[in-house]
Amino acid sequence: MLLLTALGAVLVLTAVGRTWAEGVAPGTAGGRIAVHATGSRLTGLPTGMALAALAAAVAVFAVRGRARLLVGLLTVLAGAGTVAGALLGRADTGTMNAVAAGQLGLTSAHAEEITRTGWPWVALAGGLLLLAAGALTVRFGRNWPAMGSRYDAPTARRQAGPAGHTPADLWKALDRGEDPTG
Repeated sequence: MLLLTALGAVLVLTAVGRTWAEGVAPGTAGGRIAVHATGSRLTGLPTGMALAALAAAVAVFAVRGRARLLVGLLTVLAGAGTVAGALLGRADTGTMNAVAAGQLGLTSAHAEEITRTGWPWVALAGGLLLLAAGALTVRFGRNWPAMGSRYDAPTARRQAGPAGHTPADLWKALDRGEDPTG
């Protein structure tokens, strides 16, 4: 699970920093300006989902039982969100038009001859790895080791100190001027 999550997240985070789409925009005086957009510019969804999956990978060993099932489901959703984001980003042309407008300094422009790179498919593959990691957690996570009980939150019961006194009893004795140690 950890390996799949790490590999999937690395693929996604690498892919979103690369150029996903390239094109040209008609400029002034008949010129043409090259425009390009990275995956993170086209869609922020894969980045957020990959980071959520990395957090889930850390959390999976800190929880047990139903909480681990929920962490697995979160990872499945993160993988599915990454896949959806990669597909949506690959198909997005509106952002390319906005990039063209920004480069030309206009309020609107139209990008033409848009070509797509292979990086959305790399992000999609990373999302599938995240989805598989979540499915493995849901299916087999209950049998995985967890952190020891010493890391659990303290219970409502108070620990008895020397001679069976609670810490509050010891402080009260100090307030009365008594020496609780001896």
